[in-house]
Amino acid sequence: MALIVLEGIDGSGKSTQFRLLCEYMDRHRQGYTRVRFPQYDKPSSALLTMYLQGEFGTDPGDVNPYAASTFYAVDRYASFQKVWGGDYRAGALILADRYTTSNAVHQGAKRSGDARRAFFQWLDEFEYGHMELPRPDIVLYMDVSAEVALGNMRAREAETGTTADIHETGAEYLRNCCDSAKDAAGFYGWRPVSCMEDGKMRGEREIHLEILGILRGAGVLVGEG
Repeated sequence: MALIVLEGIDGSGKSTQFRLLCEYMDRHRQGYTRVRFPQYDKPSSALLTMYLQGEFGTDPGDVNPYAASTFYAVDRYASFQKVWGGDYRAGALILADRYTTSNAVHQGAKRSGDARRAFFQWLDEFEYGHMELPRPDIVLYMDVSAEVALGNMRAREAETGTTADIHETGAEYLRNCCDSAKDAAGFYGWRPVSCMEDGKMRGEREIHLEILGILRGAGVLVGEG
């Protein structure tokens, strides 16, 4: 039926919007399969976990974007083969919290200009061509500033007692991720969803309704509210 991806930098509210969308689907009894990336509880995430924990270097740039992308792509390949590929081939609606798109955001941040565009092209050929992962039909990008996202992450860490990984520690890297995401949205044809107004986060419900409107307009959803 369709593969719908919610994408965004850490602290963008993406996981909240994914949860609200799944609750909407459940409430309206619309069939779907949900997937989340990375699969931290699966063996296929071993290399990316080592990377995020700083075992290959404590700065994201210590691992080049091509190498790091393979860590995540292998995890997605395993998920497609073992978890949701059958549903996708049978025509199910697939909702994904992150996907191949995350490599464009986080690894594309390590390059700029023509080198970034060359990376986007390589990533497209690698994941969709050589690895034969399905292309998403719609990518909704949760657009926030790096400063607001960083504040959201620090608040979440204080509330949950969690520790930031190497993608979450620096404002400069997050700013580069925001720039890369904007470039990726143009390159791949993503649908940006502005999550801010007057320098602050918009309400969760307001953002949720905008997402529903986009998906209804694409003929993906049924029901109201």
